[in-house]
Formats: sequence, structure tokens, C-alpha cells
Amino acid sequence: MKTVQVKVKPNACQSGVEQADGGTWVARVKSPPVDGKANEELVTLIACELDVRKAQVSIKSGASGRLKHVQIRDRAVALVRRASLAVIRCPA
Repeated sequence: MKTVQVKVKPNACQSGVEQADGGTWVARVKSPPVDGKANEELVTLIACELDVRKAQVSIKSGASGRLKHVQIRDRAVALVRRASLAVIRCPA
């Protein structure tokens, strides 16, 4: 398993993920931070980018804050290590 730190910016114009300094990821999601909608979109966005099932991506901590620790399971770990995330936009 691999855990990555993700800073989430809700209510963005476009959804996307990019790697910031220090290994932290910055995720912009269109959904508002209401009723877990932004968290659901975050999991979907990361799963889409890494081409894994949503069940392999989960929020380990920080579900109610902007700074989250996202856990990625199984074969997705190899993809995370290889990923050089410039700007990623999966279709919504």
C-alpha cells in the first residue's frame, strides 16, 4: 500500500491533479465540500488517473479537511511510483 498526501481545492473550474513540491499532490475538484461530494470526486479522479478501481483508492485521514492522506492499494502502488504527475485531467 502507498499513502500520498493530497491537498484538495473544491469548487474548481476544472478537475485535475498535479504534483507539488515535496511529493504532495494538489487536486482540484469541481464538487463542493458538502455531504462528501468532493471526497467522492477525489477518489474517482485519482482512480481514473491511475487506471485502477475506485475500491483501490480510499481516504485514510482528513476526510473533513482539505489536507488528506489517500491510500492506494495493490498494483496501483507501482503506478504511483512511476507517475510524474504534471497536470492530469480525466473525463468527468
